Amino acid sequence: MSDDDSADSADPGVHVGGDAYGGVRLAARRSRRVRSGMRGIILTGALSAAVLAGSGALWFLSAYAANTVKPIEAGTAGSDARGAMNILLVGVDRRDDLTRQQQNRLRLGREVGRRTDTMMVIHVSEDHSKITVISLPRDSWVDIPGNGQHKLNAAYSLGGAKLAVRTIKSLTGLEINHYVEVNVLGFINVVDAIGGVSVCTPVAINDLHTGFRLQPGTYRLDGVKALFYARTRATARADLDRIDRQQQVISSLLQRALSSGTLANPARLLPLVDSTLKTLTVDKALAANLLELAEQLKDVSTDDVAFTTVPLANVDYKAPTGESAVLWDKVAARDLFGRVNRDEALVKPVKPAKPGGATPSASATPSAPALTIPPARIAVRVLNGTTIKGLGARAKADLVKQGFQVPGIPTNAGTPDAVDTLVRYPAGREDSARTVAAAIPGAKLREADVTGIEVVAGTKYSGTKKVTVTEPPAGTPTPSATATPAARTATDNICKK
Repeated sequence: MSDDDSADSADPGVHVGGDAYGGVRLAARRSRRVRSGMRGIILTGALSAAVLAGSGALWFLSAYAANTVKPIEAGTAGSDARGAMNILLVGVDRRDDLTRQQQNRLRLGREVGRRTDTMMVIHVSEDHSKITVISLPRDSWVDIPGNGQHKLNAAYSLGGAKLAVRTIKSLTGLEINHYVEVNVLGFINVVDAIGGVSVCTPVAINDLHTGFRLQPGTYRLDGVKALFYARTRATARADLDRIDRQQQVISSLLQRALSSGTLANPARLLPLVDSTLKTLTVDKALAANLLELAEQLKDVSTDDVAFTTVPLANVDYKAPTGESAVLWDKVAARDLFGRVNRDEALVKPVKPAKPGGATPSASATPSAPALTIPPARIAVRVLNGTTIKGLGARAKADLVKQGFQVPGIPTNAGTPDAVDTLVRYPAGREDSARTVAAAIPGAKLREADVTGIEVVAGTKYSGTKKVTVTEPPAGTPTPSATATPAARTATDNICKK
């Protein structure tokens, strides 16, 4: 595949990843009332449609939906027409309803049954003006009520929708008001009906299982290839990287679905409705009130949808069964779900700079505060930013010797011309990043659009050294290995043109 900038200039398509480039608002012209209702329906649909890496479906026209969506008894609490609500969104890898040809094309194998590739909790704020999406890693090692400890995706396999809802309620402390289930074919149909998806990956992808490969760059993909992109675990952080791609795909589909070009184009809109709605299963109460919810969400834009992932304490956990899994940071997770339960926004509005205000100098270096986060509490991802073979592996080994957590296999950075070693960190993780930088002589700190601490080894990399950490006073809370992941809006997740 090759970059397709010329195609994108004529048809913006759907872009995945990268930096923000503004919100999405619809022109208020003719048929405003009809379009505003449709807009809300598309928003709720896109959240379902894009989920995953294994799934997707779109909520559309109420009358058609009432006769098409599959109702299910999921043990959900239901909700009032108004007020905050929590929706469990489950992406199901269902193969027993696929033809042999479809299974071969999608490289899904021949096993029958259903597996949950994706679980997300969608919180709709009390005034229905904001949406928060929290991804729950499928490899989370958790208690499944009545079944002992398993990976999170076992809940559905062991007890279907009811046990999945019961498990998430137990883990998060949240009341689950509604349930939405979508499957693999829905995702493919949505992407194809909307005209393809443009993705931009900062790292190379080489999935030996499916044969799917991408070099760093921007590409236009059809539904099947977009499915491979969203499902692959063939990158350094496996399922955690996949979660990032899923959130990016959802953001981009929201942007595309809410654009006036889609709303006003029957040739694009109608196939989208027809081809995807049939793959959707929801709880009975929601099936009866899709239009009402859609109408209430009609003014939500990509600026109003926030994404995050449940905080993790150990991303390289070896379960008693021998399985590789991840462990939640219970304290940070409790704080996150407490904020959701209190209807608090996870993304604060960005305050514009004051006119004439001074811009902090990147080189200004006042006396550095003492290091407070010990290496043992910091998870680091290592990338080789050079053409020096084995540099990433050497950097990982050095960091492990200093006590840092370095799960996964080091991978190559997007470009091989790094000279200085960079320690990249998301907003809110500077304390941890300073500890990492202190352990690497000459390393430079850089806040970046990443989900955790990253070390990009440059040609000047010369090893690591022991760091001295000043422990905070007793009783002072300290961040966990990953801390609470920074939340991002859907707008932030979309590729810059």
